[in-house]
Amino acid sequence: MNLNNTIKTQLNHRSIRHFKNQQLDKETLNTLYEVANHTASSQFLQQFSIIHVTDKNKRTKLAEICNQPPVSENGELFIFLIDLHRNVKLRQEANLDDGRLHTMDLYLQGLSDATLAVQNMYLAAESLGLGGVILGSIRNDIRAVSELFNLPDMVIPALGLQIGIPDEEIQQKPRLPLSFKVFENEYQDNLSTQDYEDYDKEVEHYYLSRTSNPRKENFTQQIIGKNSNLNRKVTKRDEVLELTHSKGMLWN
Repeated sequence: MNLNNTIKTQLNHRSIRHFKNQQLDKETLNTLYEVANHTASSQFLQQFSIIHVTDKNKRTKLAEICNQPPVSENGELFIFLIDLHRNVKLRQEANLDDGRLHTMDLYLQGLSDATLAVQNMYLAAESLGLGGVILGSIRNDIRAVSELFNLPDMVIPALGLQIGIPDEEIQQKPRLPLSFKVFENEYQDNLSTQDYEDYDKEVEHYYLSRTSNPRKENFTQQIIGKNSNLNRKVTKRDEVLELTHSKGMLWN
C-alpha cells in the first residue's frame, strides 16, 4: 500500500463523541471553513451552507433530537444544509422563475455538495489531530431541526458534524472486505449470507472488546436481526420527503 500523511489520516479514521472542554480557536475554525468552502461542487452551484451551533439551548435540544447527550457537551457543532435558497433569490431578483431548482436533480446536487463538504472538513480536522463524528441522527426529527434553526424554504438539514479535541480512545470498526464492494466493469451479485461469516466474527469481536458500550452483535444481525433499524416501522425519519416538498424541493 502506498502511504503518505493524508492516507494515514484517512485509514486511521474513527468516530469520536467525547471531547475535551476546550474550544477551537478562530484560526482553526476559519481553516476548516475554508476547506469546506473549497470542496468540489456540482455544476459550481455551491448549494450548501453551514450553521455553527454555539447556543447552549439549541445544542441541548439537538442532543435530544439525536438521542446523543454528548451533542450538548464539548466540541464544536456544525449543521450542514442543502441550500438552494441562495440561488432562488438570485433568480427572483433578476425577475426569473426558479427554473430547475425544484427538481430531484438539483436537490441531489445540493445533497452531494453538503455531504462532500462534511467529509472534507472532517478529514481536515483529523489531519490537525482533532476528532469528530458525523451526525446523521439530526434526521431523527428533521422538521424539528428545521424549525430550531429557522430554515427558510429551499433549505434542508443534511448532516451534523461535531469536532473537537478527543477525550477518549476508540477502537477502529472493521470494514467489509474490499472484494464485497469493489468491482470491475460491472456489478457483482454473488454474495450469500455465508460469505459474511468471517467478517461477522471480526465485527462481533470488535463490539465485545470495545471500551464504550460493548455488546454482542455482528454485521448481518444489524441487517436482518429482530432489532435491525431496517425492519419496517414508521418514524419521524420518514417525514423527510414531506418536509422537503413543503420547503419547495422535489416538486418534479
